[in-house]
Amino acid sequence: MIADTPSTTYYAVIFTSLRTDGDHGYAEAAERMVELAREQPGFLGVESARGGDGLGITVSYWASEAAILAWKHHPEHSEIRERGRSTWYSACHTRVCRVERAYAFKTAT
Repeated sequence: MIADTPSTTYYAVIFTSLRTDGDHGYAEAAERMVELAREQPGFLGVESARGGDGLGITVSYWASEAAILAWKHHPEHSEIRERGRSTWYSACHTRVCRVERAYAFKTAT
């Protein structure tokens, strides 16, 4: 789904990754991280996609940089992030951006 973000300035965390072979508990952990993120103050939404070649992009949206830092330091998130580095990803990049403008299009139904 496309996240419903506000019209005011907000932040995006772009996480791009290359998966290793095999699940090794990845799907369950990814689902848990989205569930946990939704509970965090300042969380606005998330969008995620992964191609057949293992390249994935997840963009999470946040109300403030403080909310992003709180999420980064959440104990369960930190634990899963380390497991990602040791087990699930062969490479990953995280980028934090300030969204100043956004445009949308949706067909009438």
